[in-house]
Amino acid sequence: MSTPEKRCDAADADFPNILRNLNLKITPKRVAILDILMNESAYLSPEEIWTKMKKRFRRIGLPTIYRNLEELSERNIISKVAHPNRQLYYYFCPNRSHHHHFVCLSCRNVEDINFCALNKLQKEVKRKLNGKVISHILQVNGYCRNCLNQKEEKNEI
Repeated sequence: MSTPEKRCDAADADFPNILRNLNLKITPKRVAILDILMNESAYLSPEEIWTKMKKRFRRIGLPTIYRNLEELSERNIISKVAHPNRQLYYYFCPNRSHHHHFVCLSCRNVEDINFCALNKLQKEVKRKLNGKVISHILQVNGYCRNCLNQKEEKNEI
């Protein structure tokens, strides 16, 4: 797996303000988690985040990482990536508008998809089930162009 390029400069993000606006306590560890995720173009596991955090903090436990990731994802500051291996990964997405993600299962890159069929889905649920959609989650898994080309060259697909 190649190391992804840094997506954006963490100095551009006002993490304390983001946390303050969501009534979350501003802690050095919470800010560090956001900084780590912001500087990755790929999703990370809690264990990978923990490994990076141990370089910044002498004492930090994996439960602290899990607790913070859950709080941040509940407030939609970070996104969960549900992998086919049934593990949850996390990703900082600076795009605050409604959109979905394409997740490359090979290089772990995450790209925005600015498409949503929610209106059609709501109508279908109403028509067929006489129900009402309250929320939805859509994540598209596959292989990005580069990984697909590599897999085709190796006859893996």
